[in-house]
This record gives sequence, structure tokens and C-alpha cells, in this order.
Amino acid sequence: MFRLIAKLIDVETGGMPVISLNESFAKENDFHGMDRVVVRFKNRYLVAAVDTSEKMLSKNEIGLFEDVWKKLKVKNGDEIEITPVGKPESTKYIRKKMDREELFDKEIRSIVKDIVDEKLTDVELAAFVSAAYMEGLSMEETSSLTKAIVETGGRLRLKKKIIADKHSIGGVPGNRVTMILVPIIASLGITIPKTSSRAITSPSGTADTMEVLANVSFSIDELTEIVKKTNGCIVWGGAINLAAADDKLIRIRHPLSLDPEGLMLASVMAKKIAVGATHVIFDLPIGQEAKLQSLGEARHLEREFKRLAERFKMKIETLITDGNEPIGNGIGPNLEARDVLWLLKKDRRAPLDLRRKSVLLAGKLLELVGYAKEGEGEKIADRQIETGKAYQKMKEIIEAQGGNPNVKPEELELGEYTCDYEAEKYGIIANIDNKALAKIARAAGSPIDNEAGIYIHKHYGTKVKSGEKIFTVYSRSERRIERAIKLMKELNPITIK
Repeated sequence: MFRLIAKLIDVETGGMPVISLNESFAKENDFHGMDRVVVRFKNRYLVAAVDTSEKMLSKNEIGLFEDVWKKLKVKNGDEIEITPVGKPESTKYIRKKMDREELFDKEIRSIVKDIVDEKLTDVELAAFVSAAYMEGLSMEETSSLTKAIVETGGRLRLKKKIIADKHSIGGVPGNRVTMILVPIIASLGITIPKTSSRAITSPSGTADTMEVLANVSFSIDELTEIVKKTNGCIVWGGAINLAAADDKLIRIRHPLSLDPEGLMLASVMAKKIAVGATHVIFDLPIGQEAKLQSLGEARHLEREFKRLAERFKMKIETLITDGNEPIGNGIGPNLEARDVLWLLKKDRRAPLDLRRKSVLLAGKLLELVGYAKEGEGEKIADRQIETGKAYQKMKEIIEAQGGNPNVKPEELELGEYTCDYEAEKYGIIANIDNKALAKIARAAGSPIDNEAGIYIHKHYGTKVKSGEKIFTVYSRSERRIERAIKLMKELNPITIK
């Protein structure tokens, strides 16, 4: 055990906690980079990885990064104890997976527990993700991973016989079906606690768009009260800690651009189980620029979802939908929120494709939970929009989540700097590059800037004249709009034939 004087470093590392030692002190006492130590202050402690610095610290000092000193509640000059510890046993199981061996249930549980307890470095987590990508996970491994993620996170316990849910694998800009489907289902008295994600590589996630209208971060107790009051919610899943291990794995997966099927299946299913979902509708969009590019890929994923759902006694329905172009007109938080409000208010500016898809999915979910007979779900779902009951329910949900239920779509401001993408010739729009549009919207500032994004005037299959506006880019920053214009010219996201 060593006693050292705390020196606070105002930098947050993220991931596993890290401390810094003087390089000479580390050599003298046989500490090496990424060794693990238990760091203690009073009755608080954590496991951290070692980094070294010759210039920043004297031999009797320990550098504590922001996430460490906040957890331990340490001040500059406090005396800190550190004790060397070995690598966790779960690192052996990660190596075992890298050696192409199948992992047992207890081994996967060990890995997940150490992920949650922040005992694994980013390098070790990346090794696990890479092994899952290279070697794949069996259905047994995927099932064990799902259970472990659920058991190490929080759970929503609503004590309802039927709890509905919906999930889309993503990859399609716009596509704010959740924000239409939830109020439709909840307005019929069916419980639907929807946890959604923020954008990682897209111009906006459902949580980003909903946050334009209401708060999306709640504790489990607060969320329980909201759902009891309104039958539904649309919140950010990351704030509730329902699947803490999965959030940490996602943080590693995305910079590597790796999305191993087993990890994705476990991630989705764990979050559904964590909210108590009994009946779930899955949206699997396919298209040239979507995550799934062929019917064969979609059918395979459909089978895997059903196999996994059977193990957890969950009833699911999968729908393979068109992912060849954005859904709705708006791409970006405020633009998407306007689409949602216009649709629920039955405004003439509402995107019809978003309404059709929302009604389709909501209808299938109503049939799945037994509320509607086969073939009648869509009529019931559409009726909830026509009668205004879905809009009334959305207002209730917005108010329960701390927002203004009477907000008008026109009050949601858009960036003052704009640029139009115009048709270069007469013809029909034959292709819209989803990934290119997403990149342009992000270059304009979305989703960090709510007012940034793209508004689509003409969709796939539409006739256009030379010089006619196809979409408009919005930004609050002159620098960002210039960057978006440059990307627009480079990527040329619209094909006209």
C-alpha cells in the first residue's frame, strides 16, 4: 500500500477510471501503464488503471482525473491510498473468446459485471467487441449476454399484464414513428414505456427530437409515475441506467464502426426486458443506404430476433419496411418535432409517409397485444389520429415530462443560414442517399444544434423541373452552413433520371 498526495486533473477520461503516477516513482515501485490499483479515500474506493507522467507530478503525488475525484469526493492535498491489484478474471474469458472458443454463462456474466463495475480498460472492451465481431456469438452466448445486461442494470416494474414496445434498427433519417405510435397506443389504454436513444452517427435520435418538446431524463421512480399517469412515455434510455453494460459497449462499438450481430441482439432485447415489455413490434428497414441492404439480411435478423424472444417468453412481430429514403420531411430535432406535431394536429403540412408507417406499425402492435383483430389494427390506429385522441395523449405525455403541451410547430425555430439543393435537370428522383443526407445535416450542426438540419421538399419517385428545390439545409452558423454546402457538392445525394 502507498500513501500519496492528491493533485486534481480537470480532465474526464470516460470509461474505466484512470490515475496518474510520477514516472520515476512508478518504475521504482514496479507500476506499469494500465496496471490496476485500488484507490481509497476515507471509506470510499474504486479500481483504476495506471498512467504515468514525469513532468506533471512529483514522486509523492497522485494525479486524479475528474471522474475519479468526483466519485471519491477528493480535494487537492488530500492523502490517498493506492494498493496494486491483479487483472480481473474476466480478461481470461475475453482471451478465450478471441481464441474462438464459446463462452459459458458464468464467464459472460463475469465480463458484464466487470464492465459495469468499470474494471476493464477500453483496450480490453475493444478486444471483446472485436472478438464478438470476428467470431460471432452463438444463441446461447447471446441469451446469456442479454440476461447479464438486464441483471446488472435497473428495471422498470409496472406490474402490468401487457406492456407494449417498439424498436427500429435505424439507419433511416427522420423516421420519428415512435413519437406517433406511442400516443396512439397509450390513448387506447395500453401501457407503452418507450425508452429511446440519442443520436450517435445520425442527425437526431428519438430522444433528441423529444427533448425539443419535453424533458427526457428521469429516474426509474419518476418514470414509473409518468407511465402510471399517462400509460406512456418517450424518454432517453441512457439516463435510467436500465442497461449500463450495454451503454458502455456501445461507446466502444461506434468509434470502431463495429456492430456484431450478437451484441446488437442482446442490446435491443435487454432494453425491452428491462422495461418489462411483453409484446414488441420490430421495424427492419431495408435499402441501399440502410443498415440492412437486402431482404435476405432482414429475414435472417427476423429469425434471430424471434429465436431470442422465445427464450424470454416475449411475443414479437417483425415488419420489413422500405428504407430507401428518409421518412418524413424533417431531418434534425426541431424539423422532426414539427413533423410530429403537424401530423398529430392533422395539419396539411404533415408528412403522409410518416403517418402511413406509424399507423402500419401501431396497427400491427394493436393486433399483437390482442386489442384488434387481424387486419383491423391500422383502422383503429388511424382513427386515434383522426379523432385527435392521439394528439391529446401526446400533450399529456409532454406535460407529464415537464414540457409545454401547447407548443406550436411554428414556434420551433430553424437556423437563419440556409441553402437549397436544386434539381440539375428535368426528371424523376431515382435515388436519395440517406447516409449523405445524414452527413450534410450533421455538418450543419444537427443534433447538437436543434435548429439545424434538412427539410425535404421532394421525395423518391417525384417529378422535378430543372432548378426546383429538392431540399433545404438549415444552420445557426455561417461556418457550418459553408461546410454543409461543400459536402452537398461532394456527395451529390440526389439522383435524377
